Amino acid sequence: MGAVAVADVVAGPSLGFLPLVAVGPALAPLVGGWKRTACVGGLSLLLCLALAWYDDLTTVPRGAVALASVFGVTVAGLVAVSMRRKQEAELESVRSIAEAAQRVLLKPVPKHAGRLRAAVSYTSAVAEARIGGDLYEVVAAPQGVRVIVGDVQGKGLEAVETAALVLGAFREAALDEADLVDVGSRLARSVDRQLDGERFVTAILAEVNAQQVTFLNFGHPAPMLVRDDGRVELPEPDSYALPLGLGAHGTAGPEPYRAAFRPGDQLLLYTDGIVEARDRDGRFYPLAERARLLEEQDPEKALETLRQDVLQHIDGPIQDDAAMLLLRYR
Repeated sequence: MGAVAVADVVAGPSLGFLPLVAVGPALAPLVGGWKRTACVGGLSLLLCLALAWYDDLTTVPRGAVALASVFGVTVAGLVAVSMRRKQEAELESVRSIAEAAQRVLLKPVPKHAGRLRAAVSYTSAVAEARIGGDLYEVVAAPQGVRVIVGDVQGKGLEAVETAALVLGAFREAALDEADLVDVGSRLARSVDRQLDGERFVTAILAEVNAQQVTFLNFGHPAPMLVRDDGRVELPEPDSYALPLGLGAHGTAGPEPYRAAFRPGDQLLLYTDGIVEARDRDGRFYPLAERARLLEEQDPEKALETLRQDVLQHIDGPIQDDAAMLLLRYR
């Protein structure tokens, strides 16, 4: 508004800068409330009136039109403020509901489970969302600490609904079943019955007991074991089973496979949003090469460092949900 006033004084009435004073009240609703918008509008009216008097336009239609324009834009700005405040209130309500849903669906994992220290990191691909199609859980069962990390096909509310189904089935089975294979079978039956082959879920189940970890892999990326001496291993099954939800194809379920898990070791379970993150040249994120980032003493800080490294690798918004679950053998 000040720049318009200076330009109008310098150029005179011939170039018609006067209506541009309305830029002030037009932009005020973007950052201010009622009072600020009204004050900017009142100031612009006074400025417009002063410039019209200076340009000797107060008695001609051109000056009246400029004043009417500024007044109309000010009124429109006040209406815009009202609409923006209403939308902000609705957004805040939706966020509070999303946070409640997150606490129910993805409960905070216990920091300590037996000899294990656990930490999680979750990044949703949907802007402003706190939850998505990735899932994780840690259950301290009598047989050992049992965990799951999974990735639901698709995004949005349907993916969240499927994730809730899988987590509910796992939480019950992990405490009821004596063997991890039975946990996987019960989980597969429950998911197959509910999804009817329309969607699927890749998942990996793990059970830590007596310095050994047992895996069941339903078409999920291989876990990463970081040994106490810094060596990195990616344990894989002899053959991958189909994801959860595709049991109608009649294929065999996953076979359990095992690896040593001793004090000082770390186990990272993750979803494909991590390893399939690409940079501008199309190169995938080299997770095994970045295992050194997990050397941070605090596991939460270690995962945050790794997450920031993934974001730096892609140099842009993340394209898929990304979840990581870190277990440390204390």
